[in-house]
Amino acid sequence: MLNHPTYERLTQLRLTGMAKALAEQAQTPELHALSFEERLGLLVDREATERHNRQTASRLRRARLKQSAVAEDIDYRQPRGLDRALFRRLLTGDWVRAHQNVLLTGPTGVGKTYLACALANAACRHGYSALYQRLPRLLAELRLAHADGRYLKLMAALAKVEVLVLDDWGLAVLDDERRRDLLEVLDERYQTRATVVTSQLPVAHWHDALGDPTLADAILDRLVHHAHPLTLSGESLRKLKSPPPLAPSLDSGRGDPENLPTVVTTGP
Repeated sequence: MLNHPTYERLTQLRLTGMAKALAEQAQTPELHALSFEERLGLLVDREATERHNRQTASRLRRARLKQSAVAEDIDYRQPRGLDRALFRRLLTGDWVRAHQNVLLTGPTGVGKTYLACALANAACRHGYSALYQRLPRLLAELRLAHADGRYLKLMAALAKVEVLVLDDWGLAVLDDERRRDLLEVLDERYQTRATVVTSQLPVAHWHDALGDPTLADAILDRLVHHAHPLTLSGESLRKLKSPPPLAPSLDSGRGDPENLPTVVTTGP
């Protein structure tokens, strides 16, 4: 390790990226030929990169994504109707800056949750905060928050998140209280934040699934307008990726005590 006052001062100032780069420069004679400005530029670039990486890692931890999905691992070859051009545009984060929504619908197992987490992951890498929530669990948490006095604090936290992922929309019938809580969440975020929703139900069925026509109109008005719909189809990817069942072995009976040959003994 470099033992130098400048290195120690950089470490004390928590400029760890610059400190590491300075130590590496001391071990690389080829860099001594660079000008002062060039070497300083390398130190600053290293510090900026390390800070960005730490901040991204922190945002991803706070996002609590269900799956470690990244854009580079998305398989566009699967026949599930994914609009590749649209999804790649969404990965740039422009929809987050425009405070728009993404609606991912399709049957179970086609990768809706994975794609939603990939969008949230990309948003974190672009510098935005994100949070993953299963909608049934979130509504249950809001119900408890009414009782213990945390409701306003929880609502304020949800309103601040720049990308909110609501997974499993429409799985359960909502009562009036939960419909109103859902409306409050979306109203606080309308035109100020971005939301991703996944559902097995087509968007055309959401109004009926919400129950109350008046609240359904208000909820969908804040969610569906200015949204990017992505409708998936096809067989479950879990089924396609599962290993085939093992064929019975010709030797399957060997070693089983019930299949051992009977030894018949005769008297002398």
